[in-house]
Amino acid sequence: MSEASPRARLAVAVANAMRGKVVGMSVVHGGDTASAFRVELASGDVFFPKTHASPPAGFFSTEAWGLEWLRSSGTVRVPRVVAVSDGGDAGDDERDHRAEPAFLVLEWIDTGRGRAGDEAAFGRQLALLHGSEARCFGRTDRRTTGSLALPNEPSASWSDFVAKSRFLPLARIARQRSALPPDSIDRLERLAGTLERFDDGSPPARLHGDLWAGNRIVDHDGSSWLIDPAAHGGHREFDLAMMRLFGGFGSEAFESYADVHPLADGWPSRVELHQIAPLVVHAIKFGGGYVAAATRAIDRYL
Repeated sequence: MSEASPRARLAVAVANAMRGKVVGMSVVHGGDTASAFRVELASGDVFFPKTHASPPAGFFSTEAWGLEWLRSSGTVRVPRVVAVSDGGDAGDDERDHRAEPAFLVLEWIDTGRGRAGDEAAFGRQLALLHGSEARCFGRTDRRTTGSLALPNEPSASWSDFVAKSRFLPLARIARQRSALPPDSIDRLERLAGTLERFDDGSPPARLHGDLWAGNRIVDHDGSSWLIDPAAHGGHREFDLAMMRLFGGFGSEAFESYADVHPLADGWPSRVELHQIAPLVVHAIKFGGGYVAAATRAIDRYL
């Protein structure tokens, strides 16, 4: 392993950030954009650092902010941010091999088999998270989130936010990449202009923003933790729709959520509406069956 390798540079950066000596470093599999590791220091402390060879601007500081924003609600378990850097550029056009890599270091969570009842506990915690304050739909810092760098412009209403920061940008990307049939893209743009009819006036909720099962881990005590957020203020039905889209959450989670924070009348009819954006994202990234699924969801609401 040469000193200039990304892994070696990350080890040096983590050691400097933690003021300790790295004595063990192993790959953690599962991520699709960043490289992750388990790092042990000479002190015996263990951490979870990850890095990215060519991250978008503000990639890890945006994630760190989202993690701390969720964690500060005091409602759900979220790993503590230990250190973060968006990297150091040695030149205008390319990252020098000597520059500090972009990285994020989190506390290490030992995962294990969930105990009976942890789904219900998670549902209650998520309901409380969604009841926490969000200053606007979108993000006050206007930072983009997700692999497609979707905008998060502050908006006063859900319909305005989804139209301008989700449906229209996604329609533009889908057209550029020929990811959806042209008529489906046209219908998505039309749907963006009619979202007020679905807007129930709910205040912005504090959302994870990418709540599929892979972004919820369960520790050895059976407690749930949230990771890899695309955090923003949005409609709370969105997180729940994401949970239903890809599965992996027990019925007890939804039942206990409703006990704490009941949803508005007619919510089942809006589930697929909230799933349109993630379906289009997946159609853009992966194609396949996501194209037909996105098209069906769009057509349902026109």
